[in-house]
Amino acid sequence: MHKDCERARRAIDERWTGGGASEAVDAHLAECAACADFARRTESAVQAARTFSVQLPGDLAFRTQFRVSLRAQEMDGPRWGWVLWASLGLSWAVGIASAPLVWRALEWLGRNTGLPETGVRLAFGLWWAAPAAIAAGLWAFDKKKLEEEER
Repeated sequence: MHKDCERARRAIDERWTGGGASEAVDAHLAECAACADFARRTESAVQAARTFSVQLPGDLAFRTQFRVSLRAQEMDGPRWGWVLWASLGLSWAVGIASAPLVWRALEWLGRNTGLPETGVRLAFGLWWAAPAAIAAGLWAFDKKKLEEEER
């Protein structure tokens, strides 16, 4: 391809991307049938692209936002997973360390209030299970809330 043809074709492309017309290009198009044909085909393609339309659903933006937020939640994973495991470890550590003190305090409370031995044991069991029950309740509440958001 000749250098004048290369320049002319670049200038033709630039006309459709915001560039201006050039008298030299117009003169070349009057002389070169191949470049004139290129200019006609380019104009035809641009006009066809301008008239092309795609019908989109009216709620496309909303549905896209919804899907993106669901995917982001999936990628985050369980929101309480690390909190659940941390609280489990902490409750076991505190429970083991403080069990003798709590047992003595509940025994003392049972002797001074007349609480039967079964009540003291039940209170000790509830004290031991309370942190795990609270963590499980929080996890179940969060899971239910997440399921409702997905609907």
